[in-house]
This record gives sequence, C-alpha cells and structure tokens, in this order.
Amino acid sequence: MKLVSWNVNGIRACVKKGFIDYFKEVDADIFCIQESKLQDGQIELILEGYHQYWNYAIKKGYSGTAVFTKKEPLSVHYGLGADETEAEGRILTLEYEDFYLVNVYTPNSQRDLARLPYRLDWEERIRGYLLELEQAKPVVMCGDLNVAHLERDLKNAKSNRGNSGFTDEECAKMTRLLDSGFIDSFRYKYPDAEGAYTWWSYMAKVRERNIGWRIDYFIVSEKLKEKIIDSQIHCEIMGSDHCPVALELDM
Repeated sequence: MKLVSWNVNGIRACVKKGFIDYFKEVDADIFCIQESKLQDGQIELILEGYHQYWNYAIKKGYSGTAVFTKKEPLSVHYGLGADETEAEGRILTLEYEDFYLVNVYTPNSQRDLARLPYRLDWEERIRGYLLELEQAKPVVMCGDLNVAHLERDLKNAKSNRGNSGFTDEECAKMTRLLDSGFIDSFRYKYPDAEGAYTWWSYMAKVRERNIGWRIDYFIVSEKLKEKIIDSQIHCEIMGSDHCPVALELDM
C-alpha cells in the first residue's frame, strides 16, 4: 500500500504547477493534502478511481485538508470535536478495516509565537485522540506537523532554536507523542539521514541550496513498524514550498 502526503499551499495554484502529473505518476492508494486554501465548489478536481473527502476552513483561502482514496473508507470523521479546530479544517480521519488514517495540518505557532499556547494544547489533544483511536486499531498519521523534531531535521538548527517550528516546547511535544507508542517512519528507516527536508522558504536560492526543514511526516503506531517498507521524501517535486512525502506499507 502506498500513501502520499503533500502540503500543496493552495491546491488551485498547485494544479497549475503539475499536481495532476505527479498524482498520476505516484499512483498512491491514499493521497492526502494540507493547506488546500479553498471552499466547497471552488475547484472541480477530476481524479478518476478515487473517492474524495474535503475538510474546508470557514475562513476563505486558509488552511483545509483533503484525502483522495482508491478504497472507500468504513467511516470519515471531520475535526477533533465541535470547536474551532474544525472551523480551520485541519484534520480528517478515515477508518479502514485494518487501520485509521489521520490527515493533519498542525497549527503554526506564528513568527512571534503568539499562537504557541494554542499549538501546545492542540498537541496534547491530538495525542489523546490518536491514543483513543489506537485502542481500536493501529493509526497512520500524516501531514504538515509544523515542527522540525531534531537538529538534523533542519539546516540551521542553532540559529533557528526558539523560532516557530523549532521551539523546545514544540520539539518536546513531538518527543512525547513518539514516546506514547508511535514512530517517525522516516527516522525509523533513515535514522542518520541529513539534508532530508520537506519545506523551504520562498526566498531566493533557498531551495536550490537545500536550506530547508523536515516538517512533513508519516507517524505510525509502533505495532505497524514491521510493515514499513519505505518512507520517502520526494524533494524533486515542485509546485509548492513543501514537497510530497510517501509511505509504503505491507498491508
């Protein structure tokens, strides 16, 4: 089974930059996107052979997630509950026979860290949610988690320490999640890999020089670790300031 996750930074713009070509080429069983940045009816995305599930943000041109899946899920859940996280369209959960898929676009703490308290509360709630799901069956969570967990997950760790996405608090929340019975699939397969990034600033020459951050993940239940065939970063794919990440499972 092949799964792909991509923060497209606006699906309408990404479609004009080769999204469909990559989508067809990768031929994923499940394809997740974050930051769709649209409302219902603003795009007609024809993906033959796929069921489409969208979680739109109420705010126009903001946030949003979607999942495109060849196999129809047993159930679909939008958000974490009746609160503002649903208003931002940040989470979609699809239930399959053998696992739950959770597509997530984690809130950014913002440059001045004004949203850090909200972000840290989100982290605790999402961890609790995953643990609750796991009581029934294993979990695969993917998406833009807006954190570079380890120093080797970003180019300039020392100068970025304390900045949004690399605060001690955010990194500690990721550690806490992994210590709760989950695996960073890329680090499981490539524990010492460096220069493996999924996001680059739009500033001139930054991507060409690979001055990036690894903030897009496939996190899986420990009980699935023996089923991980590979965890990949498709850094050659353009169309967004993020690149796609992929997970192959023996399911």
